[in-house]
Amino acid sequence: MKTRIRIIAGCVFLFAILLLVKLYSVQIIHSEDFRDRADRQYQRPANAFNRGTIYFTDKAGTKISAATLKTGFILAIIPKSLQRDASIDTTYNKLLEIVPTLNYDEYAVKANKVGDTYEEIAKRIDEEQGKKIAALKIPGVSLYKDKWRYYPGGELAAHVLGFMGYKGNEIGGRYGLERSYEDNLKRENDDVYVNFFAELFSNIKKGVSGELQGDVVTSIEPRTQAYVEDMLKKLNGQYSSERSGAIVMDPNTGEIVSMALYPTFDPNNFQAASGPEVFRNDMVESVNEMGSIIKPLTLAVGIDLGKVHATTTYNDTGSVTSDGRTIHNSDKKGRGVITLQYALSKSLNTGFAYVVQRTGNKAFTEYFKNFGFGTKTGIDLPNEGAGLVDNLNSPRDIEHITASFGQGIALSPVQVVRAFSAIANGGTLVTPHVVKQIDYRVGISKDKKGDSDASANVRVIKETTSKEVTDMMVYNVDNSLLEGKAKNPRYSVAAKTGTAQIAVKGGYSDDRYLHSFVGYLPAYDPKFVVFMYTVNPRGVQYSSETLAKPFIELTKFLINYYQLPPDR
Repeated sequence: MKTRIRIIAGCVFLFAILLLVKLYSVQIIHSEDFRDRADRQYQRPANAFNRGTIYFTDKAGTKISAATLKTGFILAIIPKSLQRDASIDTTYNKLLEIVPTLNYDEYAVKANKVGDTYEEIAKRIDEEQGKKIAALKIPGVSLYKDKWRYYPGGELAAHVLGFMGYKGNEIGGRYGLERSYEDNLKRENDDVYVNFFAELFSNIKKGVSGELQGDVVTSIEPRTQAYVEDMLKKLNGQYSSERSGAIVMDPNTGEIVSMALYPTFDPNNFQAASGPEVFRNDMVESVNEMGSIIKPLTLAVGIDLGKVHATTTYNDTGSVTSDGRTIHNSDKKGRGVITLQYALSKSLNTGFAYVVQRTGNKAFTEYFKNFGFGTKTGIDLPNEGAGLVDNLNSPRDIEHITASFGQGIALSPVQVVRAFSAIANGGTLVTPHVVKQIDYRVGISKDKKGDSDASANVRVIKETTSKEVTDMMVYNVDNSLLEGKAKNPRYSVAAKTGTAQIAVKGGYSDDRYLHSFVGYLPAYDPKFVVFMYTVNPRGVQYSSETLAKPFIELTKFLINYYQLPPDR
């Protein structure tokens, strides 16, 4: 009898657990699906799509919707039911008062298809408009429930988010996170009766793979992103640049809080963009010769090998000749015997040619490749460029000399940010990433910290090297940048400017330049590393003229907004 009671009690208990699991599945995991099915009598199947949400994360950790679904209506007419005793213009005029974008010519053509039973005349009618139209009770006018992808921030972080678009008859993410996390965001399986245990345990079996449905939570901080985008818009307009871009990243974790480009686009209306080239995220996809911002990395190689230091001297004659080619300082002047600190502050090419001569080509190449140049960073955005560093494989000295000051090798902005994070954080690589976590539909979350890259957290220089290069870059800001006017009396800031000739077929342009800027703060306990560039600015020669002031203003914003404690 006791055995029977135990068996019955066990069965009741198991049944109760199954009911609770099913209740959880219905009310939490698939509640939205059931609501959709309830609406299906009003909703056309072709527009009954579902998709996961993408979130920004503000500085307090609150999730803010960046890409979601908006519910509204399709406005349609039944031509054969329209009142023919009154002009069809009467119906049009009533609708026009509510939907000012309604096109008369298109409406008239469809309304005059007398025998037709369904013609769509407007899409994406919001709920307020829908209520007003419904209240008119116009014969032959109908509303159908609809859903579409909606980006509440408009242009905000458009290059990071991407957008939804058709490829043939299939709709899906076409750029940005919409594309790279398509498998998580898409909702192909509309079956709300999917087995909860099968879904949960398949999740465990796959190690929470990227193929399970869920919402994507990014590290993009919306107010910081808005500030950076506004800064780039003003910068681009002031100098009539071809484009401008910036990245703000935590050098300790690789979390990107802002990634922006100008010109940009509105993913809610991407069809209005100037052309498909504006959709490309040049911060990740394009590579350029970056110029003098590479010089601190060259110094890091020499210092790490014990070949040079900040106080090491050399004789600056104004030029260096190697393999039949002569490279000059930008002003073609020599300064005599000077220190490498002076060479960095004045951005003298001869000083970095000297460093490479001390390190040797082989060691120099090995270090630059250890910084990640020539390989992808592993960032979680599509179409990443690996960079062009074939010149480092050349046996000629001149190729290594030009690489030492950022010419002859082409890098993506995100590669540069990654390399400088190693200078900023004490010597280790991190993997840049814009996604913090995925919230799976089964009710669990998975952190996504860019740990897919095998080189993440690998030491590439000594901590002492990081400290010495930082000292040199801080000295550069305090004493040389804007003639010392850039110095912040309460915060240490490390930075370097760069101006590079833009490569063209057969050589370099004489009148087109790329201006770049890299820095981090507070320099000795950095919370942010910043990369900025502007391509072909007009009427100015050096990046200290275009980017120094915007960088200084950005550092002030970061200090105040994140309430960073002073370190001086």
